[in-house]
Amino acid sequence: MPERTVRVPGQAHPPTAGERAAALLALAGVTAAAVLTLWGVAVHLRTTALALIGVLVCAIACWYTVSRRGLIRVVALLVALAAVAAIAVGLFFANITIWRVIVIAVPLAGSVAAGRHALRKSPKALRSAAAHHGEVRPPRHPVLIMNLKSGGGKVERFHLADECRDRGIETIILRPGDDLWQLAGNAIARGAGVIGMAGGDGSQALAAAVAAERGIPYVCVPAGTRNHFALDLGLDRSDVVGALDAFTDGVEHRVDLAAVNGRTFVNNASLGVYAKVVQAPEYRDAKLRTAMNMLPDLLGPNGGPMDMSFAGPDGQQHPAAQMILVSNNPYQLAHTGGRGTRERMDRGLLGIVAIRVADASDAGRLVALELAGQLNHFPGWLEWTAPRFEVGAAGPLEVGVDGEALIMDPPVVFESRPGALRVLLPRHALRRSPAARAVRLMSRSTAVDLGRVAVGLSAVHS
Repeated sequence: MPERTVRVPGQAHPPTAGERAAALLALAGVTAAAVLTLWGVAVHLRTTALALIGVLVCAIACWYTVSRRGLIRVVALLVALAAVAAIAVGLFFANITIWRVIVIAVPLAGSVAAGRHALRKSPKALRSAAAHHGEVRPPRHPVLIMNLKSGGGKVERFHLADECRDRGIETIILRPGDDLWQLAGNAIARGAGVIGMAGGDGSQALAAAVAAERGIPYVCVPAGTRNHFALDLGLDRSDVVGALDAFTDGVEHRVDLAAVNGRTFVNNASLGVYAKVVQAPEYRDAKLRTAMNMLPDLLGPNGGPMDMSFAGPDGQQHPAAQMILVSNNPYQLAHTGGRGTRERMDRGLLGIVAIRVADASDAGRLVALELAGQLNHFPGWLEWTAPRFEVGAAGPLEVGVDGEALIMDPPVVFESRPGALRVLLPRHALRRSPAARAVRLMSRSTAVDLGRVAVGLSAVHS
């Protein structure tokens, strides 16, 4: 009787015959799609060039629109609209028919599907890998804190209180003026064996910090507006009620937290232009108007980079920047696949991005490199990872922490807290974030991995 190959979780295994065939199919599909795209560009070179020029002119005009006032802003806006029209004309005369799109999209879609199978990023493979995390017995005395205002009233819309009652979960309502830290701490002091939060990312961060400090499991219920933390944990953000199953049938994962000057955050913290805009009292009621009123002072001729000194990835000191983004594990920013999400939340590293755009020509260059997939080659873009990061300044700095506007005295110190949080996820919802599921076919690392799998070797980057 032939021997069966037993796969041990956490160990690398040689690719199967099916995975090797899928890798070859993925490479063939993306090659075919690329050749067909280049052929289409060559046939309609003039109209394609018109569309690309329109994109660059639009980017430059948009820079003047947000960084100037008065007549210059009006003229820039009109130029931007004209550029959009040029893009539309270019695309129209390029004769992009539905059949041309299908001819390119079919091999590309097949390549993505085959690549996911070859690199073990299919839903089945990811679910199988996630299921090997530590299973736990239903903890005693589960408690869920609920913010009734989050997500436009999701707690009441999904009848979470009734759902919790049916599952034997104690509920605590977070009311205006309540101290969330104290509510969570008191619940644990009364004997809660697991604590959860139904709310937005700011509330998730505070409740998760208490759970991590007390060493008990945590449940994230995506009842906020955007729920970035839940997305990167792999939860289905539309299944608010289903997240409650983590209390009774959960699988435990260890994930990182991060802190800025001792304040815990689960997603990111920003300094610079965005942080200054969200500090404005009128921002919440009139976001666009507030931004348009403030950006000329921040990005215009009298603005420029802000006093935020830091050491870059090579140790070189930088005296200023326009924006700094620090995240709890790095976000996928350079590629479209899974953009704005994190592939992993257990690397024990901060994702750090510092941006400096000097003028309109820089804005155009930034867009051109973005279209070419070479964003990292923009001189004003620095992106790296580190377990600790420090920003200095001559005075207090505005910091946006998981969407909340704060002011902190320098130095502003960011630190990763590896494996600090024991998070419970419902077994039926085990999957991965969009960045983990993405197959970036045009990247060199993915091509190398597919080539290795095709010849029978294990992937390196996946």
